[in-house]
Amino acid sequence: MTGSEAAPTRIDTSRPHPARVYDWWLGGKDNYPVDEELARGILAVDSTAVRGARANRRFMHRAVRTVAEAGIRQFLDIGTGIPTEPNLHQVAQGIAADAKVVYADNDPIVLRHAEALLTGSAEGSTAYVHADVRDLDMVLRLAGETLDFTRPVALSLVALTHYLSDGSDGDDAHGLLAKYVAALAPGSFLILSQVTPDLSPKVIEGAANLFRQSGTPFHPRSLAEFSRFFDGLELLGPGVIPVSGWRPGPEDVAAQAEGIVPVYAGVARKA
Repeated sequence: MTGSEAAPTRIDTSRPHPARVYDWWLGGKDNYPVDEELARGILAVDSTAVRGARANRRFMHRAVRTVAEAGIRQFLDIGTGIPTEPNLHQVAQGIAADAKVVYADNDPIVLRHAEALLTGSAEGSTAYVHADVRDLDMVLRLAGETLDFTRPVALSLVALTHYLSDGSDGDDAHGLLAKYVAALAPGSFLILSQVTPDLSPKVIEGAANLFRQSGTPFHPRSLAEFSRFFDGLELLGPGVIPVSGWRPGPEDVAAQAEGIVPVYAGVARKA
């Protein structure tokens, strides 16, 4: 399992982690009381949190299926979270058994579960790197032990960019993603989803404040701000759109009847 040799083994249960909060929303059991407390608090403010988490997972499945059917055989998923079936590699290798998948996350609990659960097909390969999205050089170096960056790669950051700011606390989300895209070969894809304040500003600001109070930066973005991540790329139809509306399947159509969740999604190709 790539990169695990440098990973810390201690899990910090004194403060919530986004991967574990997300796990609670998805009905998982790999979280701690501090994560559940924050997850419940946000759900009390934003009743769409659970539906949004599920919608994000379904979007990931559809987006991965779309780019795999377009011929992509290499995947780099940053901000993986705790494995929830079907995982990205199962979707990709279900279409192309020889697909190579690298997961990256910065929570040690994700590493522990990845080592036990993220086994891919015999023809392909599945690896995990313990690294923070902000450490671009480390992510690319360790991922490069499995992936060939001279060939197209699908880079996915699903429900991750809202944890990155644009300068107020040292981050530069748009600049960082531009560097990741620059490292990709022509024909690569970028898969993103992100919380937005556009659809319910007061609710999202309340949820964002709870994240911030817990020590987790949180930065919802408008349609224009989110769309900037795709600058210079060719957006696939239907473009940037609320997550459940991106090439929806029957389950997504049914979910939309409960109301639109405040998350944008998009997929774009590097020419």
